[in-house]
Amino acid sequence: MNLKENSRITTLNEKMLHQPRYVSIEQALIITQTYKEHEQEPIIMKRAHALYNALCQLEIGVEQEELIVGNRTKGVRYGVVFPESGISWVDRELETISTRPQDKFHVRPEDIKTFREVIVPYWRGKSLEDVVKQRCGDEISAIGKVVKINQTDHAQGHICPNVKEWLEKGPSGLLEEAKQQLAVCKEEQKVFYEAVILVMEGVKKFYMRYHDLLVSSASTADETYRSHMLEVARICKKLSEKPAESFHEAVQSVWMLFVVLHMESNASSFSPGRLDKTLYPYYEKDIKQGRLDKEKALEIIECLWLKFNEIVYLRNQHSAKYFAGFPIGFNIAIGGVDAQGKDYVNDLSHLFLDAQEDLGLPQPNLSVRLHTHTSDELLHHAIRVVAKGSGMPQFFNDQAIIQEMEKLGISHEDAMDYAIVGCVELTTQGNNLGWSDAAMFNMNKVLELTLHHGIDVLTGKQMGPDYGSLSTYQSFEELEAAFEKMLYHFEDRMIPCCEQVEKGHIDILPTPFLSSVIDDCMKQGMDVTAGGAHYNLSGIQMIQIANLADSMAAIKQLVFEEKRLLAKDLENALYNNFEGQEVMRQMLLNRVPKYGNDVAWVDELGIKWARKFRERLRSYTNYRKGPYHSGMYTVSAHVPMGENVGASADGRLSMTPLADGGMSAVYGRDLKGPTAVLKSVSRIDNNLTSNGGLLNMKFLPDFFKTDTGIQKFANFLRSFVELEIPHVQFNVVRKEDLLAAQKHPEQYSSLTVRVAGYTAYFTELAGELQNEIIARTSYDNV
Repeated sequence: MNLKENSRITTLNEKMLHQPRYVSIEQALIITQTYKEHEQEPIIMKRAHALYNALCQLEIGVEQEELIVGNRTKGVRYGVVFPESGISWVDRELETISTRPQDKFHVRPEDIKTFREVIVPYWRGKSLEDVVKQRCGDEISAIGKVVKINQTDHAQGHICPNVKEWLEKGPSGLLEEAKQQLAVCKEEQKVFYEAVILVMEGVKKFYMRYHDLLVSSASTADETYRSHMLEVARICKKLSEKPAESFHEAVQSVWMLFVVLHMESNASSFSPGRLDKTLYPYYEKDIKQGRLDKEKALEIIECLWLKFNEIVYLRNQHSAKYFAGFPIGFNIAIGGVDAQGKDYVNDLSHLFLDAQEDLGLPQPNLSVRLHTHTSDELLHHAIRVVAKGSGMPQFFNDQAIIQEMEKLGISHEDAMDYAIVGCVELTTQGNNLGWSDAAMFNMNKVLELTLHHGIDVLTGKQMGPDYGSLSTYQSFEELEAAFEKMLYHFEDRMIPCCEQVEKGHIDILPTPFLSSVIDDCMKQGMDVTAGGAHYNLSGIQMIQIANLADSMAAIKQLVFEEKRLLAKDLENALYNNFEGQEVMRQMLLNRVPKYGNDVAWVDELGIKWARKFRERLRSYTNYRKGPYHSGMYTVSAHVPMGENVGASADGRLSMTPLADGGMSAVYGRDLKGPTAVLKSVSRIDNNLTSNGGLLNMKFLPDFFKTDTGIQKFANFLRSFVELEIPHVQFNVVRKEDLLAAQKHPEQYSSLTVRVAGYTAYFTELAGELQNEIIARTSYDNV
């Protein structure tokens, strides 16, 4: 089923794609004024008042074609300035946001003036960014080329709220629950419940503001849409007082939940979870009662899909390189197993795929959970959607993931019901602050320091301890011993920085609305940032084992075993970026097997160090008393992290990108085909990717044009399941189309590609990242 000729959907899509993208200071002004008025109140009440006032005062808008309404700004895809999180970087970059290489926004001159005169003077020294800098800024900078500490200037997202409970209770139900708790709670818990009550009152008023706007707008709307606008108005009024009952009401309620979460926190990767499961009772009831058919349901779903694309996130220039293309991370999972381990699929699973096939938009980040008994119908449908080239859906493997989640201390019931947040980060639904984006750790910079007396070859400065250099190690084992010490040195320095960031969030950014939809927070009267969630984890990403394995393999084979290269010669060549040593570089590239080609000893060289990293993490507990665990995904960090690394022993030139993905091979080096890649990746222990692992692959569109091609691809995915690899995703695109889009971006504004765990508009990516995507290996068969 498709709605490609649906005028409502076509019109809304065109309006969204062609609206200019601006920086917005509207909410920043409301927050600033609110803080001035409530200066003496506890921080959680200041935050609650600020959200309440935003819900009551922000300018809102509706389009006559919309079946789902709501946004955090009147304009779509606006970048919201959020002073509680970070103000100094905005002050530094406001004039250049419109011209920077990645994720540009227009800026109104009058907003710059107001920002500098009203907002900056009040917030200077008070935001999360300032507090983190005061507490550990020097250390974060000192280790920055090895470790990128995240969440330092924005709130923590990466969380899946309890959507089911929100639908069952709505703001009125949660408000009453908070009032009941307030009547019997301890003195120290009162402020939490008072904050929840205030924000829920704000949400109720927010709904009614949309009701009033829809009613007034309907009188002048096109007659075609007038009755629909009044129906949406009715739904908004209903949801302000009662929980959802119909499918349309439930979808509107889901969207409003995420709008308010973004208004409160201005963070990325709030994810709806298993929405085909959560929404199905509402769909099934309406279908049985004759109030809904599949075509109408799909129209409502596509209106929701369009809304997911109306929110983007404003990052500083540095972070925009690591998270390029606005990966806001509304991840929706379909399929998978049910509580009894049986295949779970329904009409909504297929309708969600239909919506992605119709629209091909970057959001939501659609994920399909696979397992041994996934039906051919769902698998083939998902493949047909992948073949359309939007980079979605991506695939997750229940066989690989569920057991590893249980090993983290997650209950069997919650693990069976797992969801995904953001790109590929694994989570439970409605009860977990996974802090899955705590930091990114550059394994290859650690190797560089190990090979050069702890010196950063890009600057010549001492960055790490001097354990020796390539020419001083008498054996490969001696090199490995030094590498282990360097690895642990930076890991041990990373953890206190992560703790200080967590403390900063507790002190500056409590979140009463988010806490109300995360299990155990309401029961304990404790904010989610302070450890109120049932599960409290922290995830660290390892970047990038493919380059590490290839470099270690080259050194082991050519220097210490075959002795075809002198250690001193290679050390000098790396320091000087292979200047005058192209023959040596080609030897490193071509005379040693590479990760991703099913060569066990090479694959294991990278995996060995991932295990060491993971083991060290196990010795630490985060500030919320939960465990640290590891992941292997890069977002777009493989480009800027590559810029931090000099020439490497795998033949890579200085400051060029590292391998994409996280479990992927270096582009162009996976010469034995896609099955060999799967075999290599399958050697990675799944406890190394309990925070999420990412495998990127690229296929040519012609492969999917026949039923035979679809079936071969289905068999390939079933092999992926049997090999217990946690994740795989695909770009299906011709190199020629990408090159044409670089040359004529105005003709390819809707072209989407898979970057690393998320889809983005190709023409909105900076040139270096575009080039890296073009260079990835393309397969025409399996």
